[in-house]
Amino acid sequence: MRIGRLGRPHGLRGEMALDQTSLTARELMRVRRFVLKRRAVETLELSMAGARDAHPRPLVRFAGYDGRERAAELTGGELWAERERIPDPGPGIAYTFQLVGCRVITEEGRELGRLENVWLTGAHPVYVVQGEKELLLPAHAGVVKRVDLAAGVITVVLPAGIEEI
Repeated sequence: MRIGRLGRPHGLRGEMALDQTSLTARELMRVRRFVLKRRAVETLELSMAGARDAHPRPLVRFAGYDGRERAAELTGGELWAERERIPDPGPGIAYTFQLVGCRVITEEGRELGRLENVWLTGAHPVYVVQGEKELLLPAHAGVVKRVDLAAGVITVVLPAGIEEI
């Protein structure tokens, strides 16, 4: 299961930004073992040496990748983990990576497209839905009515005028 994408090094001790993740530093440390995928064929096993929450994304370190130059070798790679290792987020909560790829439909059953990305903003996340045209939907209770992860479907109510933007 895709966890996120490693950004550039942060500081001199080998920390790196982890982009596109919804796991906290504590959750990342519980997973501990990861696979880094690059260029679709190259893989590398990594063991988390440390993680800390930082705004707007966590900073992570891996065993054997101490120092800025060594950590830079991992930049741009996608971090993956076995699904069984991911902590349960709790009832009524889903991780971002669980939502990406879900079909997005209206309460009337009209297909809008697939959730391609989730932008984390200061106010609330924004769902990027790709269908006939791209829609940017605020991810709050007034818009998102149901999430059925088992079926891979997110049901929404469109705010007035959102399709004209």
